[in-house]
Amino acid sequence: MILNLPQTYLIGLCCLLLVIAILVGRQLFKVRKDEIKLINLEKTVSDIEQDAAIMYELASVQLKKRLYPQATSTLKKALKQLNDEPDEAKALIENALGFALAAQNDFKSAVIHYKKALKAKSEYSVALNNLGFAYQQLLQENEAYKNYQEVLKFDPNNKTAKLQIKKIERRTGITNAPSLEKKGF
Repeated sequence: MILNLPQTYLIGLCCLLLVIAILVGRQLFKVRKDEIKLINLEKTVSDIEQDAAIMYELASVQLKKRLYPQATSTLKKALKQLNDEPDEAKALIENALGFALAAQNDFKSAVIHYKKALKAKSEYSVALNNLGFAYQQLLQENEAYKNYQEVLKFDPNNKTAKLQIKKIERRTGITNAPSLEKKGF
């Protein structure tokens, strides 16, 4: 059977529409899953005595949904509920709170929370990267550069830190601290 141009066009169009329908369906499924999780966590938090782990999980979903003011409030409550949790839990919550504040362009407050996260867990490369970003937004390039250098001490293959160091060096010409990348790390 020989296909002519209109039939080929229709088959191609149907295949394209099928692929688009699958992609849209997957995205709808993900969003719906997040919505259900958010609703269930909100019910759980309001029904029982507030637990820091559940509050953090709720805030994580709120951050994923870009509900930054609600996430900030939830994370502050989670910090108050920390009792005998390990320092790593406090570091995670403080970093997430800093992220929520940075997303609302409150970089000064974000810096405070990133520093608290680093106080709880000193080798926390995510918090160091976030702190560097916040310093960049506050136009404190030297501090940002130092933070990214510190990240490379703990994680020499950190792509974010390497990229940001290159950007800062190009933009400002900062080379006062030797880059670990230049040493062959």
